[in-house]
Amino acid sequence: MTIRPRRSVLYMPGSNARALEKAKTLPADGIILDLEDSVAPDAKDAARQQVADVVKAGGFGSREVFIRVNAVDTPWHAEDLAAAAQAAPDAILIPKVSNPDTLEMIGRRLLDMHTPVKTRVWAMIETPLAIFNIQAIAAAAKDSETRLSGFVMGTNDLAKDTRARLVPGRAPMLPWLSMCLAAARINGIDILDGVYNDLGNADGFLAECKQGVEFGFDGKTLIHPNQIAPCNTAFSPTDEEVTWARTMIAAFELPENKSKGVVSIDGRMVERLHAEMARRTVTIAEAIAARPA
Repeated sequence: MTIRPRRSVLYMPGSNARALEKAKTLPADGIILDLEDSVAPDAKDAARQQVADVVKAGGFGSREVFIRVNAVDTPWHAEDLAAAAQAAPDAILIPKVSNPDTLEMIGRRLLDMHTPVKTRVWAMIETPLAIFNIQAIAAAAKDSETRLSGFVMGTNDLAKDTRARLVPGRAPMLPWLSMCLAAARINGIDILDGVYNDLGNADGFLAECKQGVEFGFDGKTLIHPNQIAPCNTAFSPTDEEVTWARTMIAAFELPENKSKGVVSIDGRMVERLHAEMARRTVTIAEAIAARPA
């Protein structure tokens, strides 16, 4: 399976033509062209057409392109999904997924519309019910028809629905974040952390990126281009981490260590599972290095 860097994934309002063009030049790993929260009701139709046209035109280079449609219980969802399916982005992001039935329905509709297989489905996890159903939702990835490939945490909506405070360190949300990350890993899908709202607090943003890395998120969703560079740095393996990863891999590839489960490297006991983790670190680092500037 190809491992793709998803360190920074930036929301861009689908109603803003300048923003959509600018997205093609930004150093984000992914772009979410949004038809939902950032688009007013009276602009939904125009935004839908504009986003579909931009995606069909291409020009995003190595950036992964998502289209976030409106939720299934809204009057705009059906047309959004049809337009997104025809435009065939890398992924369609479905808001407010609270149970696996939603993903099964989306999968059937995409199949009926003959959507290219390359277009995957990602789910926003942003309701209390989704937290309780998270393992069942993640397990939908085992059904190839759902196309489920990842989760995006919707921390603002979670805070709204639970009345949890958005505080430094995110203590109220830590159990929910942990559950979603575990469910994603059990079922082999990626997961992106939620957005950070305070654009004027660079230190707070860096701290939350660091927390996301420590949790094991694949990257973070962003709301402003100024957040891209620090986010990319935070979610990229350091030179020291890559060097140590290569050292572990090389040690287990020595003929005398091929059958060993544990080896000693510079006085440190290293298990084979650490070498397997190291391979992912090296692969991500190489993929990042190969990206155009």
